[in-house]
Amino acid sequence: MARVIEIADLTAPELAPYVALTEAQLRNRRHPEQGIFLAESAKVIRVALHAGLKPVSMLMDGRHLRGQGGQLAEQCGDIPVYTGSDVLLKSLTGYQLSRGFLCAMERPLPQNPEEICRDASRVAVLEGLTDAANLGAVFRSAAALGMDAVLLSPSCCDPLNRRTVRVSMGTVFQVPWARLGEHVSQWPVAGLQTLRQMGFQTTALALTDRAVSIEDPGLMAEPRLAILLGTEGDGLQQATVDAADYVVQIPMAHGVDSLNVAAAAAVAFWQLRKRG
Repeated sequence: MARVIEIADLTAPELAPYVALTEAQLRNRRHPEQGIFLAESAKVIRVALHAGLKPVSMLMDGRHLRGQGGQLAEQCGDIPVYTGSDVLLKSLTGYQLSRGFLCAMERPLPQNPEEICRDASRVAVLEGLTDAANLGAVFRSAAALGMDAVLLSPSCCDPLNRRTVRVSMGTVFQVPWARLGEHVSQWPVAGLQTLRQMGFQTTALALTDRAVSIEDPGLMAEPRLAILLGTEGDGLQQATVDAADYVVQIPMAHGVDSLNVAAAAAVAFWQLRKRG
């Protein structure tokens, strides 16, 4: 049973994950098994619990304790649940909590690309995304539109960043993901080689002379596709585009040459999804 604790001292060390630790400190790169992340909103927390993530503590507006907050706390088992007034929590976090809930959870151990892609036919490969909201939106599209996994270059931002988790609506817990290497030197050469060894045809979204339409029948008929999307602004680096098996573009009107990476991802995932 959860232990409800009324917040009296905003500087208490047990509140550090919510008020004092940076995203890098929460990740704890030196000891990943000790890392934590923050899930925000009742819906996202429930998705995380359903996926088997382990809660450490919870912070909530005390008004919710008799309603869904109390039910959610009971789902979390024997953990401390810190409560306080809306005004107090706003001063604690710097802004109003999303729907009145935050949950600190143990960070899952890194997954292996080969393991999560063993039976995959369509995977998203993200190069250098630095905007947490864009990454969350891509994950949400990946979950909704049939991607079997998401693979990240070493320079991509963290899928368990608080904002990414929130924007994804918890789909970062539903779509398996892994990094293609931990050091920037492992991308793109080693990362693309790993994809080919797993049997994927690599498909780069970019504007080049050899680009074909994303509606190309041969492309859609490929049994295993890795869909490569690049960083905000600059897109994929040239070395990645040059090494890809396909280069594709989305036909557009009114002289528009590109879409935001999250919007482009949604179009690509839908068009290139596995059929049949």
